[in-house]
Amino acid sequence: MTDFADYCNKYSSVRMCRDNGILEMHFHTDGGPLRWSKRAHEDLECAFLDVGRDRGNEVVILTGTGDEYAGPAVQPSGQGGHHNPRKPVTAKEWDELWYWEGKHLLMNLLNIEVPVISAINGPATRHAEIPLLSDIVLASETATIQDSAHFNGGLVPGDGVHVVFPLLMGMNRGRYFLLTGQVLNAQEALNLGLVNEVMPSDQLLPRARELAHHIQLRPPLMRRYTRVMLTQDLKRRMHDLLGYGLAMEGLAAVQKMD
Repeated sequence: MTDFADYCNKYSSVRMCRDNGILEMHFHTDGGPLRWSKRAHEDLECAFLDVGRDRGNEVVILTGTGDEYAGPAVQPSGQGGHHNPRKPVTAKEWDELWYWEGKHLLMNLLNIEVPVISAINGPATRHAEIPLLSDIVLASETATIQDSAHFNGGLVPGDGVHVVFPLLMGMNRGRYFLLTGQVLNAQEALNLGLVNEVMPSDQLLPRARELAHHIQLRPPLMRRYTRVMLTQDLKRRMHDLLGYGLAMEGLAAVQKMD
């Protein structure tokens, strides 16, 4: 068990606030949009663990800061990524920095046993699978969805995107999305079923809070066990395929430097 006071100000990449059991996690870098980095990777992995262990959290809202959810987009040259394919990496480094942490990042999110709502406030060009694993996914009209950092940026798409996007989009659409670096606008994401509602930016957080209050009307165990039930198949898939995907990603990254 954890207590909110022990972790609410602990992570430099996550600003947290909680009101009457509704926890908001605002991802950011220095008060602006989240710039994906090793620090952000570490912060989210640990923050999700703390949130999931605090029974004072009754509903969780995930969102970004400013006009972007998470970036920067990685260019096809591979520049700008936190996994730089041009930088030498050993198997030991991959295991310590990405394999172990990468497995726990998504599993810690899925192990949060209360309903999770995402409010995608703008372009999500890095780790867009994180908000899409929520139970309810809202998007602003300015939001876009892209996996810019993996195949597009010089890496095997093996850290969960290989599970999430083919599952949510359909096998062929998901593979096309990962192999081409396709950018989906908010309406396209809605049409494909990746997000549930699209609205103007100024209505996004109010709508997320409205839904959170509606969910909160249900009894506590009903809320918790519904979340557990609805994430069980996702956790099973991740258990079977996430470690394998990260191993393939790391093997290719190490081999590239030989």
